[in-house]
Amino acid sequence: MVGRKRRILDTKRGPTTYVAPDTEIVGTIKGKGEYIFCGRVQGDCSIDGPVTLAPGGTWEGTMQATDLIIGGHVEGDVIARERVEVSGSARVSGSLAGQSIAVAEGAIIEGEIKVTNSDGPVHFEEKRTKQAKADEVNQEP
Repeated sequence: MVGRKRRILDTKRGPTTYVAPDTEIVGTIKGKGEYIFCGRVQGDCSIDGPVTLAPGGTWEGTMQATDLIIGGHVEGDVIARERVEVSGSARVSGSLAGQSIAVAEGAIIEGEIKVTNSDGPVHFEEKRTKQAKADEVNQEP
């Protein structure tokens, strides 16, 4: 675990493929590199690299990638070769699988969670949420 970044996007390299919020894709997506989906996808993907489903994005089908960040709604399975991060805005109706899985408070998962490595659980504190709460307290009269 030494030398690894805590967040998936901390290790970002190369260009990003961005799918805008008003875009709808139907079919199979295969590729290499970083992808960010903000729109609607009906189909499966197999990506060599990190994939983000942004808050407000929807996915119907199986998501397979090196790393996956889920902020939107998924109806299907989420399978990472390495890490999965599920944000508080996410809703997953299907299974999650990966070597490391982090689920934020507020996320809804309706399905099985399978950690595919032999290490024990890793606990972390969501710093962005903690900072937002601290900012709120500091603004009160």
